[in-house]
Amino acid sequence: MTAETGARRGFRLHNIAVPARPLEPALYLVATPIGNLGDITLRALETLAGADVLACEDTRVTRILLDRYGIQNRPFAYHEHNADEAGPRLLQALEAGKSVALVSDAGTPLVSDPGYRLAQQAIEAGYRVVPIPGASAPLAALVGSGLPNDAFLFAGFLPTKDKARRDRLMEFATAPATLIFFESPHRIGATLLSAADVLGGTREASVCRELTKTYEEFRRGTLSELAAYYEEHDNVKGEIVLVVGPPKHEPATAADVDAVLADLSKSLPTARAATEAARLTGLPRKVLYQKILDMKAANG
Repeated sequence: MTAETGARRGFRLHNIAVPARPLEPALYLVATPIGNLGDITLRALETLAGADVLACEDTRVTRILLDRYGIQNRPFAYHEHNADEAGPRLLQALEAGKSVALVSDAGTPLVSDPGYRLAQQAIEAGYRVVPIPGASAPLAALVGSGLPNDAFLFAGFLPTKDKARRDRLMEFATAPATLIFFESPHRIGATLLSAADVLGGTREASVCRELTKTYEEFRRGTLSELAAYYEEHDNVKGEIVLVVGPPKHEPATAADVDAVLADLSKSLPTARAATEAARLTGLPRKVLYQKILDMKAANG
């Protein structure tokens, strides 16, 4: 290690210089703050300062964090637009026995960012991959929402088109878990309307906005209540995590579903029968609609 390299391997904490030990060769996936820069861990700081190569989505964003803690390591850009070129260079560094630290703009790498591709390539090539845990927007939203957390499902971003979004929501309609989605502020209203229609307006939910930042907000209520609120307040800003509680009913058996469909289809048109059956059973309306058609065809 050169004198110059040794001088930069460290960070500052409350004006106290802390040396960082050289790292073993590996790909380090380092979680960074999602808003409040004080949410960085000591292990993360030591990793960022001690890595031979520091890769990030946006060097300008990462530089703010590095400057806050006096880390002199120079960040190297790795993102979805240059992955074909930058990825092989990072793998070459691993092959040369160097330590490579990867960070995203905020939160944990690989969660809704291009780092997954690099980690997969490193694993396939036989290199060690080391997670450095820390801040996570989905988990912060989950614990702050007040919704059940014994089982949860993180589903990233929903499709932007309404039909595709509804189809995706239908896939999760009966999942016995709290659902967690990322959403943009200008689409949250439309997403809540879709969710209320597909998952049921009485499902409990929480819109978690600007987590760990100055204007952090948790707005809680049913999906219908939240949809109505954001229909009126359509100028919302900031990063959003939508958390939706699990269905409250017990899963219906196949026999129960058939009985409900048979009874409803006697007095209601197919479309209305499917809608009411979806409300009663928690199953996707599209599936129930097709099942009614199949039952009618089978009965002649």
